[in-house]
Amino acid sequence: MKIAIVGFGAEGRSNYRYFSNKYPEAKITVFDQHEITDCPDGVDTITGADAFDKITGFDLVLRSPGIAPKLIAQADNHWSSTREFLRACPATIIGVTGSKGKGTTCSFIHTILRRHFAEHADRQIHLVGNIGVPALDVLPEINENDIVVYELSSFQLWDATQSPSVAVLTLIEPDHLNVHDGFSDYVTAKLNIFKYQSDGNTAVWGDLPENIEHQVREMAESNQVDIYNFPNQKQVHFDANHFYFGEKQICPTRQVRLPGAHNLRNACAAISAVWDIIDHDTQAISDGLADFDGLPHRLKFVRNVDGVDYYDDSIATTPGSAVAALLSFDQPKVLILGGSDKGADYQELGHHIAANNVRAVALIGQNRHKIAEQMSEIDVPLHVIDNKDMTKIVKQVSHLAQPGDVVIMSPAAASFDMFKSYSDRGEKFIAAVNNLCDTINS
Repeated sequence: MKIAIVGFGAEGRSNYRYFSNKYPEAKITVFDQHEITDCPDGVDTITGADAFDKITGFDLVLRSPGIAPKLIAQADNHWSSTREFLRACPATIIGVTGSKGKGTTCSFIHTILRRHFAEHADRQIHLVGNIGVPALDVLPEINENDIVVYELSSFQLWDATQSPSVAVLTLIEPDHLNVHDGFSDYVTAKLNIFKYQSDGNTAVWGDLPENIEHQVREMAESNQVDIYNFPNQKQVHFDANHFYFGEKQICPTRQVRLPGAHNLRNACAAISAVWDIIDHDTQAISDGLADFDGLPHRLKFVRNVDGVDYYDDSIATTPGSAVAALLSFDQPKVLILGGSDKGADYQELGHHIAANNVRAVALIGQNRHKIAEQMSEIDVPLHVIDNKDMTKIVKQVSHLAQPGDVVIMSPAAASFDMFKSYSDRGEKFIAAVNNLCDTINS
């Protein structure tokens, strides 16, 4: 048997571990457009700009999520880790996707389920997927009684042929347009999370553009699945003090320890997804929400320096994510924007900046001049910073802030122009803020 692994990042390596164990006699070849320095012994590698053109004659072609299907269109027998997991997993799968909020929603679901099933030693709750744990690495440990919470990106769903039994879509806004063939292609990939559901399954979604909401509802009704739309006065919603299901009070909103109304909406998505699974256990919801204090680089407080609060929101790679960060604070703000461009439009973000007490915007990264041009009409000072050193960037930004302000690094762009990943960008921001504090105190 001949197997091609296309792309050798985290998912590609996971594919190698899983399929080399499943087919120990197979001949495996790895294809990547970038250089590979750590391929296992005995595995052939084909690299370079034209590497994918050479994928022919394989019994199984395993696409890594970031590789667009069109790039390997000439190859037969396409498959992926997502398709393999959805086919082979014996447990209930709660799948979560969305342009933002999916990681936090998955984490809320995970902590609520762990609370509810705390005394069920035979029922494990697994958190896998785009959140950082390759699903196939966990698959051998999963039993029929378990529950899997699976964070899914558009890249993972691109060629999906099955859907999870509980499917959650937090929201949709334009993203990854530098990889997808336009917004329509991106939406189509996302909606695969619902496409193959069937009677007895559950579909959960939040506020969507009217045309997309129509598609989702039509799909869900055609598949005869249970529908939860949030926030919904007849289902899960919240007011200033509490979450509710219809008129039933669930728990105080203060149980959510994360800033911003968007995180209350993420909690609504999570409650909707587990409501029937946990038999309306409001105590588990209350305790589970309180158990979670946020994921790294998702609007996380770093520290106060000289009267200014610094927040790391490096995960924010879309304009909508930056808007959510802005709306999370009332006090004056200094916003750090910019990075590797994904085809986003920043004009609407500019309007939100103008309307939400922003003292200044620091523009960094490869698309800083594009953002400056699209926001040229707003009445907020724009500071284009050409420096690529995060320590120096943060030092410059510190001079824009005043005591009582909030500095938020919410870039609304990818990180690959200056950093290895969004987490690398976030870690360097944290180190720079700490260095700033040490400098001031020295």
